[in-house]
Amino acid sequence: MPREFSRNQRLGTQILRCLSELLRFEAKDPRLQGVSLTSVDLSRDLSVARVYFSLLNPGDSPEPVIESLRKASGFLRAKLGSAIKVRHVPELRFVHDDSAEQSDKISQLIDSALHPDDHG
Repeated sequence: MPREFSRNQRLGTQILRCLSELLRFEAKDPRLQGVSLTSVDLSRDLSVARVYFSLLNPGDSPEPVIESLRKASGFLRAKLGSAIKVRHVPELRFVHDDSAEQSDKISQLIDSALHPDDHG
């Protein structure tokens, strides 16, 4: 079991690195410029990779980015297939990682609780 987990983790890290480089250097879609890939979760059988991303501007809607990433997924999978050595390149599913946005909201809530006179 531990070996399977470390292989899974290692492959996820490799996929993340490779996809990040592809987005940075080869993606032509301008909607993908402010995108940062944060993590990859692989299914146990390695058939699906959930690729989490965040936006440079947390206020932007993730929907156009998700659409753009979906359109590019065939290209990305093909490039991934030649870059990493796996029998089957996993299906890519893109998920918006809004943890930065959430932590920003929490900070604002804490600030307004600590200094109620400043925000009102």
